[in-house]
Amino acid sequence: MFPVSAVRIEKEDVRRVVDKEEKMKEFETIAAAATAMSSSGIGIIRISGEEAFSVMEKIFRPHNRNKNMAGQPSYTVHYGTIVDGEEVLDEVLVLLMRGPHSYTAEDTVEIDCHGGRLVMQRILDLVMRSGARPAEPGEFTKRAFLNGRIDLSQAEAVMDLIQSRNKMALKSSVSQLQGSVRQQIEKLRSRILYETAFLEAALDDPEHISLDGYAEKLYKTVEEIEGEIEKLLKSSENGRILREGIKTVILGKPNAGKSSLLNVLLGEERAIVTEIEGTTRDVLEEQLQLGDLSLSLLDTAGIRSTEDIVEQIGVERAKKQAEDADLILYVADSSRPLDESDEEILDLLKGRKALVLLNKSDLESAITPQMMEKRTNHKVLLISAKEEQGIRELEEEIRSLFFQGELDFNDEVLITNVRHKTALQRAKVSLSMVMDSIQNGMPEDFYTIDLTDTYQALGTILGEEMGEDLINEIFGKFCMGK
Repeated sequence: MFPVSAVRIEKEDVRRVVDKEEKMKEFETIAAAATAMSSSGIGIIRISGEEAFSVMEKIFRPHNRNKNMAGQPSYTVHYGTIVDGEEVLDEVLVLLMRGPHSYTAEDTVEIDCHGGRLVMQRILDLVMRSGARPAEPGEFTKRAFLNGRIDLSQAEAVMDLIQSRNKMALKSSVSQLQGSVRQQIEKLRSRILYETAFLEAALDDPEHISLDGYAEKLYKTVEEIEGEIEKLLKSSENGRILREGIKTVILGKPNAGKSSLLNVLLGEERAIVTEIEGTTRDVLEEQLQLGDLSLSLLDTAGIRSTEDIVEQIGVERAKKQAEDADLILYVADSSRPLDESDEEILDLLKGRKALVLLNKSDLESAITPQMMEKRTNHKVLLISAKEEQGIRELEEEIRSLFFQGELDFNDEVLITNVRHKTALQRAKVSLSMVMDSIQNGMPEDFYTIDLTDTYQALGTILGEEMGEDLINEIFGKFCMGK
């Protein structure tokens, strides 16, 4: 048996080796395809690191053979060929960007070649043989973060921008990429840091710095900061909807016209429509662009009592989706009186954003808008999915339910990231503890502890006080080449 101390030393040695390898990886020259390897007009191979220019010189032959590529200035484009020995692989344009004035803040080379899997793969393989290694997912952006060119909120905005589903989500992502979240957080942290520094200075030198009446002043300041954080937290719901789209669940009895409505909204036959009740048995999800809004539309099984086991599962899934929905579209067959199934659906609408749609308005009505308005506080609309009537009014009503129909935030900072929301919630709790300490007459030392916790919680949004594992997890979700 080895002594415990020996095992501990061995583990520490292994850890040091691993840390050294990770540090070495950070300074290695990396490369990846920055565009999809598919048949397209242009493909881009990106190289970044200390040896980026050296790698380029080994494989690039400029059209002007006398041109000294190493001496070319930054932000210049050069025409030539990529060669593997004497074999020409492609005619390309090479873009040079010298650090720190590049995306990664390192020397960067981008090779614009013809798109296509084979040609791009051969160039990429050649780049690897010439001194680069394959980049990990998100490693280019990770290097931009580690090199101090952007903070973590800006880095996350890069992926949000790529995945934007609508114009306003794109606008919000661009705003965050330009530092809107960072600026707001830095302002809050600056105020907290000032108060913390003042307190610590006063506690260290009570003879020259008085704290008489300071508690009341601090309470007011903390209250203001908490209000700013609460404002950011309230924006997170709008931010989530912008990022993910409005989760819209279509509910109704079998054959009420749910699937027909889905097809009309999408402009194509996506859901099967038959006269047979219970045709839809599972949840069908589709994306719909409604002006500046994105909707995640979910067609569900008809709500009713049934002996069919499969249909029962579909009904339960429909109810579960309704519980998590941002918006419920309740489709009722206006030609049929309400029954127990309708009553069950009406219960699901209580306390939720919903629209009541009286479908089949082209038929003789058994239900009127006035009758439904008495039963629910939700807006009632007459539609005919078959005749495509009332659909425009439905779209306008959905818009009015979210953002009051206007998607102009007047440069308001929106919190769209769950991680940011969690950090803000932590900061808010710490500020509440500061105010509790002041109200309870606690010593000033208690103020500094919770103010410091607030400062650190906000810092995690920018990437400070972050563990390496969490940073790797965040960037691991990025696409290759970004």
